[in-house]
Amino acid sequence: MSLMKTSKDLWSALTSRLNAAGTFIPHLFLRLIIFWEFWEAGKMKLEGGAEGNWFASIHDAFPFPFNSIDPSKSWTMATWGEVLGSILILLGLFTRFAAISLIMITVVATAAVHWSTEWNSLSQLWDGYTITNKGAGNFKLPLLYIIMLFPLLFNGAGKFSFDHILSKLMTGTDGLQKTSDLAMWGLAVMAIGFPLMFLMPVFGGVLTGIGLVALIANRILTPQ
Repeated sequence: MSLMKTSKDLWSALTSRLNAAGTFIPHLFLRLIIFWEFWEAGKMKLEGGAEGNWFASIHDAFPFPFNSIDPSKSWTMATWGEVLGSILILLGLFTRFAAISLIMITVVATAAVHWSTEWNSLSQLWDGYTITNKGAGNFKLPLLYIIMLFPLLFNGAGKFSFDHILSKLMTGTDGLQKTSDLAMWGLAVMAIGFPLMFLMPVFGGVLTGIGLVALIANRILTPQ
């Protein structure tokens, strides 16, 4: 019995400290690697200038409404989106806005360059989950970037961030309040479904619609 209690106490002491460290260490490493990847991409575009703009060659492959934007403007938007977005991620400032912006930039790039042009089944689509383009797409890296951005979108930048400092100064809280209801599910499903609309319009649209219905239902069912 004493051994079991000692083991439980040890496990509790271990996990409680890992939980505490988990409020800032994983977020920090995520922010550092995401900053570097998008900063490098944005800096290359910035150094290339208008002369290095290759968006004109893939303009028709951009999903709507981005295919109706002039390539030079798209180039500027993507360049500064990656540069400023990566800096905000590094600082942990307006992190959720920066994360969703970089997700959208990545999704548009995936649709234009990395997505499989023809597929009739999910298994055929999954052939494009690769880094080397073999004619079936090569969306492995963009997908990994998006998955890395989702924790920052949902959980924020963590305690080691300017967002945490601002939350403390403005609200007196750590910004980690949790509300579990239909609206939570609605926002979560829409956060996944809306970007997916640019790659899989029907499936992404259905998810976005389900999320919207959940938000409306929560509004109706929750007492004011």
